[in-house]
Amino acid sequence: MNYVWIWLVAMLLSLGLGFLLGRALMLRKRRHMEQYVSEVMEQHLAEVQTMYSQVRGWRHDYRNHIQTMQAYVEMQAYDALAVYLRDLTDTVTLTDQVIKTGNIAMDAILNSKVSLARAQGIHVDISAVVPTGIVISDVDLCQMIGNLMDNAVEACLKIKKKEDRFLRVYIDVIKEQLYIYILNATQESPRRLGGHNLSSKGGRHGFGLQRVDQVIAKYGGYLERQDEPGVFATEIFLPLAHK
Repeated sequence: MNYVWIWLVAMLLSLGLGFLLGRALMLRKRRHMEQYVSEVMEQHLAEVQTMYSQVRGWRHDYRNHIQTMQAYVEMQAYDALAVYLRDLTDTVTLTDQVIKTGNIAMDAILNSKVSLARAQGIHVDISAVVPTGIVISDVDLCQMIGNLMDNAVEACLKIKKKEDRFLRVYIDVIKEQLYIYILNATQESPRRLGGHNLSSKGGRHGFGLQRVDQVIAKYGGYLERQDEPGVFATEIFLPLAHK
């Protein structure tokens, strides 16, 4: 009889220990994810602030640029003027905010990511429309888009020839759902397990994919990842309102 009690106590202790270990691992994973989200938000904020600082700086120097060009004209130094205009055009191209989706938060993250991508020699084509008042929070939306854009840019930068680097983004409303399509050049195919893409490395990249999946699941959306030789595509549908 004593052996039965000893066995029962041992089983209870084993179950209790297993529960505690499982809970500890879950809490640890949650803390890592929260830390990752915080770090990514800080990174995105820093990128946006850098872009707007560049824009403000150019606007602040606008009068100086006009005066300089006027001086070149008065001196008939047209060759020097041409060089100055070329350099100035390059600067404006990197800082010009041209993406207006209708959603301020998305405008900020997309302009930031696209500016950084173009600055690194990636050809970007983008068309984006995001309505206001949607059920998806700005934080979730920007986290998801930021991670997708980061992964796409990272894949492009692994391609040695700049002329082969490209990124295409299309965001719009289709059948009362927010449709997101991102296609990028790549030189490698992602590993798969059970239909899900796996990161080739851990850390921030892996957490980024998890974060995208979590946002899709949170809103009951649809996610499809497709990889073919030389390209990788992510297609997403998210409901605009509560189901």
